[in-house]
Amino acid sequence: MKEEEIRPQKIFDEYLKLATEDTQTYFGDVSLERGRCPACGSEGHFEFEKSGFKYEECRECHTLFVNPRPNPEAFDRYYTEAPSVEFWATTFYRATEKGRREKLWKPKAKMIRDMLHSFSEQPDKTSVVDIGGGYGLFAEEYRTLTGQSPVVIEPGPSLANACREKDLMVVEKFFEKVSREELPRGPLLFTSFELFEHLFCPEEFLNQVYRAMQAGDLFIFTTLSGSGIDIRGLWEDSKSVSPPHHLNFFNPKSVEHLLGKVGFNLLQVTTPGKLDIDILANNEDLIKDRFLKTFISQASEEERNAFQDFVSSSGLSSHMMVVCRKE
Repeated sequence: MKEEEIRPQKIFDEYLKLATEDTQTYFGDVSLERGRCPACGSEGHFEFEKSGFKYEECRECHTLFVNPRPNPEAFDRYYTEAPSVEFWATTFYRATEKGRREKLWKPKAKMIRDMLHSFSEQPDKTSVVDIGGGYGLFAEEYRTLTGQSPVVIEPGPSLANACREKDLMVVEKFFEKVSREELPRGPLLFTSFELFEHLFCPEEFLNQVYRAMQAGDLFIFTTLSGSGIDIRGLWEDSKSVSPPHHLNFFNPKSVEHLLGKVGFNLLQVTTPGKLDIDILANNEDLIKDRFLKTFISQASEEERNAFQDFVSSSGLSSHMMVVCRKE
């Protein structure tokens, strides 16, 4: 897989440009809240500033996070009103839908189905609740694959409408405001894709998911790992480090710590990413590490693919997938 297939550079750069403009509109004069590492609670160490947001790295667990950060109300307003959010929900999704459907969501739907059968005692009776379902591509593909239609939790008006146009069941709310009565009865599998890095308070979100679950329910989510080779190699120049969207960059060790603190039984953490080396190659001039810079400049396509396989299987990709259960 190539980055251009799911995230064309021209349209993605336009999105990042709009997001940079939105940082002033929605966060330029709001109050800031200082905190500690969202994973282990330790003090952070300043690393860099980007678009007015300061990033720190935890000295203990190496989580990368924004600190201080604007208040939650500012983020609620941003995600329901901002031009960059509207652009992502309409122009970006529509322009990339075909590539993302084939390269990302069809394989992910199959992966989630297989994980459900591996980790659930009642896979055929389990309903899927997709938190932050976006444009509804995962829910569509899962419905096509299994005949079961997930419930989509999506607070963004444009994205919620896009899901309704696909005849998906939508709860147009932030998950924090969803009641148990609005969810299906019986065993549940909660999913959440590329949402965790956006959260103001990840621990509170996990607590809310945990409270909504019954014993035996599963939670599968993906997020960005701050120990991923492309993020480490590009650091502040990584396009994945894009405020105000991405506030938290956990890693396999730090996310394990946080899940244990909430009470989840962690079943599996993997980094099945496929784009890390291609991202580095697309940003070769910005690579900080000499080894990576030399490798990218000299390696053949076959060598790059082999290195990507090693990165993914060794927990070193920036794409992280977590499976946990409420006991």
